[in-house]
Amino acid sequence: MKIADFTAPTEPLPHWHDHLALWAASRQPGALPLDRCVIDLRAPELEPPHLVDRTGLAQIAGLARDDLPDPKYGRRDLPVPQTETTEGPRWSQPVARDWAEQHHSIHGPQALLSGTTAFDTEQPLGLVTDHNRLTEIICDSLEDADSRKRKRGLRHGQTKHEESAADLAWWPAVALSNDPNGLVPVAALHTTLVEAVVGGLAEDVDRAGKPNRAGVSLGDIRTDVVKLLDWYILRKPGRAPALFGEICLIARLRLGLEPRDVGDLLRRSLHLDSELDGDTVDALLDLALPPSAKEPGPAGHERG
Repeated sequence: MKIADFTAPTEPLPHWHDHLALWAASRQPGALPLDRCVIDLRAPELEPPHLVDRTGLAQIAGLARDDLPDPKYGRRDLPVPQTETTEGPRWSQPVARDWAEQHHSIHGPQALLSGTTAFDTEQPLGLVTDHNRLTEIICDSLEDADSRKRKRGLRHGQTKHEESAADLAWWPAVALSNDPNGLVPVAALHTTLVEAVVGGLAEDVDRAGKPNRAGVSLGDIRTDVVKLLDWYILRKPGRAPALFGEICLIARLRLGLEPRDVGDLLRRSLHLDSELDGDTVDALLDLALPPSAKEPGPAGHERG
């Protein structure tokens, strides 16, 4: 029965003890013991002593309290509180843990794949790389122009080429990946990458010709596609979970492939051809892959 189709009766169910006894007698072998089955609406995690405040939420998420979204301007980025008190919102611990996992999935890749710019700010590694390269190109051109001035005997003052080049190169570097007005259409690249990976998976499925998709052998993602994956996630690391999640979802819906098999393929292909080192690849995928696509860890738990 779907929860959307369920309507609670307006009156208490008569003889509900008989209904309960019938349910207990007709349960299948291997079902949970009766003392572990929920038969009322009592939720111990919602009792006031068990709720957590902002400090508790930060501790569960492994963050400093000041690193939580601002309560005035970032309230939408916090989980919905289970109650409001005069001291502020309160959350149940399961809600706090779910939010912490989601927060790390969204912000973890961005923190992992960040670097320091020439201005001592943290930005995506791809943007830092583009800026450094453009700085080098512009600096060389400035030095070349200065050298030509010397040869012509023109008067000139001493200039800080590297500092000037860094300033000149910053906005062109941003324009490379600042969708939608950037030089590269990042949103369109997202769609193209999804279709490229899923298209390769479809070829494997067609080649195998098996009705049971769980046994299909998946070939490595093409090197050029992995290079584009690198380019994308290095410049938009915060979008990595959405990218990998969409690939796994479409592969399951369109091709019947298990998310874990697709996750294994992404991990293997990135290890083979990504410019990121192996530890960074593993850390990124542990953060950004959906839970259903992660490898099982010790004692049956998933990685990450």
